[in-house]
Amino acid sequence: MILVDTKYELGKDENGTIMMIDEMHTPDSSRYWLASSYEERIAAGLEPENIDKEFLRLWFRDNCDPYNDEALPEAPADLVKELSRRYISLYEMITWKDFEFDESAEEQIAKAIQQSV
Repeated sequence: MILVDTKYELGKDENGTIMMIDEMHTPDSSRYWLASSYEERIAAGLEPENIDKEFLRLWFRDNCDPYNDEALPEAPADLVKELSRRYISLYEMITWKDFEFDESAEEQIAKAIQQSV
């Protein structure tokens, strides 16, 4: 994996010590390219393969003005599935572990509803 760019959010504690105050190197705040295909794709004049949310951000940019529109369009289901696939893939690359679903989506929703009422 190649960490292409990232965003850090820093703050100071009560003693003035600079510290991280938010997520670090997640696919929400970073862009990653696959190192295994990078040189071949660049030599062929292609964009590097990425495993982050950039493709989804570009879809919204092309289909609305996410910074000014009052309501945003719903992302197509295939894009949402692809985002999930990429996040799971990135998790597995970083941890060297298979991603396991503890509960189905329906079970997670039911549990969240029960906890909130």
